Amino acid sequence: MACLRKLSCILGLIVLVPLVCEARVLVPSGFVQVRGTQFILNGSPFLFNGFNSYWMMNVATEPTDRIKVSNVFREASAAGLSVCRTWAFSDGGDRALQTSPGVYNERVFQALDFVISEARRYRVQLILSLSNNYHDYGGRPQYTQWARNAGVPINNDDDFYTNAVVKGYYKNHVQRVLTRVNTITGVAYRDDPTIMGWELMNEPRCQVDYSGNTVNDWAQEMASYVKSIDNKHLLAIGMEGFYGDSMPDRKQYNPGYQVGTDYIKNNLIREIDFVTIHAYPDMWLSGQDEDAQTAFVQRWLESHQVDAKAIIRKPLVFAEFGKSKKDPDYSISMRDAYMNTVYLDIYNLARNGGTIGGGLVWQILAEGMDSYDDGYEIVLSDEPSTNAIISQQSARMTSLQRTLG
Repeated sequence: MACLRKLSCILGLIVLVPLVCEARVLVPSGFVQVRGTQFILNGSPFLFNGFNSYWMMNVATEPTDRIKVSNVFREASAAGLSVCRTWAFSDGGDRALQTSPGVYNERVFQALDFVISEARRYRVQLILSLSNNYHDYGGRPQYTQWARNAGVPINNDDDFYTNAVVKGYYKNHVQRVLTRVNTITGVAYRDDPTIMGWELMNEPRCQVDYSGNTVNDWAQEMASYVKSIDNKHLLAIGMEGFYGDSMPDRKQYNPGYQVGTDYIKNNLIREIDFVTIHAYPDMWLSGQDEDAQTAFVQRWLESHQVDAKAIIRKPLVFAEFGKSKKDPDYSISMRDAYMNTVYLDIYNLARNGGTIGGGLVWQILAEGMDSYDDGYEIVLSDEPSTNAIISQQSARMTSLQRTLG
């Protein structure tokens, strides 16, 4: 697995690889940056252990519930978690940030202000996703429905990637979020080092073009647009890591199908600074046993790490993984063992010269948030054994960071 089999495939992709000597924009201190295949913070290597809490802006919209956001940041920080991935979108529906194209709810925007200010308070870096592939919190389906409502001919939700009107809606959202001035800190989002980076979308997929080319064209256009507004922060696409048509031999690592993205080609876009993968073997390989699913995740991580280092030449984040309480034969000890296996793989890859910066477990909740349970939830104060596994990984990554620095 550590070697790429077909030299011809590599040679065919060389023209796509960004030039490493390209001039970089000077970024003020305090911002996470990329140097080669490593994350850098204030001139030193930056490794981390992190988490997902997608719900933060939604919950913070109600001022009396903001304590839940604060509690998660406090407990996460105590466990050594230093990066949080969360949503910077909510399109239509209940507690919408964007109620219709270009129309924003100031109350919800102030909730996002609060999330960023609390992350800053607890010294947690944020990765903010700008849209969703799914209908949850609006996403692609809401954007295309808005266009239909405006009389724009729309065939399906995949027109999100190609329709000029819909792309205009998305660009407007990007502009509004990146230029937002935080009402609590007084700092524009694009100038705030609390934000580690942006993601164009959570888990983009495209059913009308499994090759990855349609998503590639969209990602190229939107990445360039993001960087035209904000050249201080890092940018990722937000993909799960499915391989596409650019290197057919790599498809063997997919879970038997494609989703319309191309891990290699898409991430070679010059404006994309780091790559992401997600892994849900309990859903992708639901008919296989625990050992087979764990082995899949280990191969998935290893193959993407190899390609991030040898071909893409950018840092890697394992941006979503977890173990669902809804799985057959679930137990906390089973989840802890699985998480420890993933964590050790992340640590060992980082220690042995890999490109991986860290992992983000899905997902951390506060007490009293049962309505957000999806099976993968972890309440750190209620689950001490899992908290200990997480804290141990944080300590490993911090120690390794000091060694590399």
